[in-house]
Amino acid sequence: MFTGLIQALGTMEPLGGDSWQITCVSQSCEVIMQDLAYGDSVAVDGVCLTVEKVLKDGFIATASPETLRRTTLGGEQTQQRYVNLEASLRVGSKVGGHFVMGHVDGIGRLLVAEQTASSWEMTFIASEAIARYIVPKGSIAVNGISLTVAAYEPESQFKVAVIPLTYAETNLRYLVPGSLVNLEGDIFGKYVEKFFYSGNPHTTASDDNSIDGITPAFLVEHGYL
Repeated sequence: MFTGLIQALGTMEPLGGDSWQITCVSQSCEVIMQDLAYGDSVAVDGVCLTVEKVLKDGFIATASPETLRRTTLGGEQTQQRYVNLEASLRVGSKVGGHFVMGHVDGIGRLLVAEQTASSWEMTFIASEAIARYIVPKGSIAVNGISLTVAAYEPESQFKVAVIPLTYAETNLRYLVPGSLVNLEGDIFGKYVEKFFYSGNPHTTASDDNSIDGITPAFLVEHGYL
């Protein structure tokens, strides 16, 4: 489990097959490397990866077929790129962002990034499978970064306001329109959906049309209205 507060910036280089070398390159690398050990979990651009070998300034990890299918790691990678790094949450640690599982729901795409007087406003588009968990003022993880949804627009578009510190210390500053990002919806939204449909064994959160069953009559019958 993670918090979505990025601790360091790194580079990710394919080693062939499903293996990757992650190298920490920012000044805050000590937070990641100080007691990193075999078997530890590290969020790499929001993807929870297991450390298989510790290097002097990084580590080697393997991505499963499911991870490659759901995340930007599955795209054609021929050179190193910048990635956001966060070590797993420890018992007693502060949770400054929101609970991020490191289990990416899917891939989104940056539409536009605009600098304002106090922040950067970035608009992304997500698939319907992810958009169902996006609500205004709710939380979403973009490349592992805990962000608040400033606005949700038609056609599965959402906007976030990124403070200068976050923009400068993460790989958001390297994104251009069309760049792909890893998206993870708020875990609480997924549990609410699961509990809501748990009374019907034939309807699950994975059903594309499950939301169609929510009608005013249904809400009245179950005490919501």
